[in-house]
Amino acid sequence: MPTYAYRCAACGHAFDIHQSFTDDALTVCPECGGDLRKQYGSVGVTFKGSGFYRTDSRGSSKSSTTSKPAKSSSSSSSKAASA
Repeated sequence: MPTYAYRCAACGHAFDIHQSFTDDALTVCPECGGDLRKQYGSVGVTFKGSGFYRTDSRGSSKSSTTSKPAKSSSSSSSKAASA
């Protein structure tokens, strides 16, 4: 069950409560009987890796993933070392 944060508009009393998605939102402060407001905060979601940009999943004629692999200089240096 998700946790929701509420704050009273009249007295400032703040609290968290576990509620089901189907439960109605609380409207009355348990301390003073004033109006309650849901508090919204930032969500702790982090997107890591590839595939989260609009251009990552689209193919195009000028795609950087179709470029030729670079020639390695290690093959020429290993021949010189063994000779």
